Amino acid sequence: MSHGPPSGLAAVSTALLAMSRHLEVRDVLKTIVASARELLDAQYAALGVPDDHGGFAQFVVDGVSDGQWRAIGPLPRQHGVLAAMLCEDGPQRLADVRKDPRFGGWPSAHPELVDFLGLPIRDGDEVIGALFLANKLRPAGGHPPRAPGAGPEPDGICGFTQDDEDVLGILAQHAAIALTNARLYERSRELTIAEERSRLAHELHDAVSQKLFSLRLTAQAAARLVDRDPSRAKGELQQVAALAAEAAEELRAAVVELRPAALDEDGLVATLRTQVQVLDRAHSARVTFTARGVRALPATQEEAVLRVAQEALHNALRHAEADHVDVTLERRGNGAVLRVADDGKGFDPETVRRAGRHLGLVSMRDRSNGVGGGLTVESAPGKGATIEMEVPGG
Repeated sequence: MSHGPPSGLAAVSTALLAMSRHLEVRDVLKTIVASARELLDAQYAALGVPDDHGGFAQFVVDGVSDGQWRAIGPLPRQHGVLAAMLCEDGPQRLADVRKDPRFGGWPSAHPELVDFLGLPIRDGDEVIGALFLANKLRPAGGHPPRAPGAGPEPDGICGFTQDDEDVLGILAQHAAIALTNARLYERSRELTIAEERSRLAHELHDAVSQKLFSLRLTAQAAARLVDRDPSRAKGELQQVAALAAEAAEELRAAVVELRPAALDEDGLVATLRTQVQVLDRAHSARVTFTARGVRALPATQEEAVLRVAQEALHNALRHAEADHVDVTLERRGNGAVLRVADDGKGFDPETVRRAGRHLGLVSMRDRSNGVGGGLTVESAPGKGATIEMEVPGG
């Protein structure tokens, strides 16, 4: 008869899967620490990412309240047992860390640590972190669970066992992979943001600055004509107003793209709603937004949906001469569907494609495909346009 995997193996598997789900470095660190503490029944767990100046660039703890953490004060330095984990190959398993000759004390608000298990996280020859646990709550050997804050085990027996050390070794190996992947993702994202800002800078230079230059020349011409040809001066001033409106429109579009609301803080629905409200106030067209049952999506998908919505809104408001633009975001399975529909003059998608005037369609399609989604475009001359993007979710 078949039995399921041992509970310990299942717990390790769950912890490893949890690590692989996150792409943000901070989220990966928190998941590693929480998984290690739960898996090995420790009262406290922490993970430090060293910097190049004797301290830690990041230090994540689990089992310590926010109030306690604030009371402890500045991040620790690389000294004592922490330094040993960063400099030595093997694990550090101690019955009482306070009795170790390398122990140098801790701040008064720091919790009392007794038994200790620590291990470096390595990427090849590079130590990229130090993971440690303290105060085993259910030590092996038949002893009853120890109350939080209790002293060391009788006869100096360490609460952490060789099995604990082996499990932590597995976690550390997978933590190295997860942390390296998260770092690569963040570097890639930073590069993408830099490229996007460079593109916007070129657009601002090519469009806005040229319009401002034309506006300046036209205003100078109007000033010269005011006395000797008022009717021509009036025409030049009307041109000044038109150029100023175009420049303002270009700036508005660039600002919206440069300063999207923080998806991590507000979520996709709130971000889209805010942007639609801003555009509704800024344009004569009526711009509306509806959300139906949408769940949080992976960060990369939420960013792609936001960018496609921005591009589609830009097209509808700049080129379609629409009176009404409607944005909807609704749940579909585990994912979502974005729909941007306008009642403008429409276009023939095939003619636009052949003429090379893509209206951002190539960019929108690339963003959709890049997150495993799909994009459909429905339009015809005089019939408005609907852009629909579907993403599968996580």
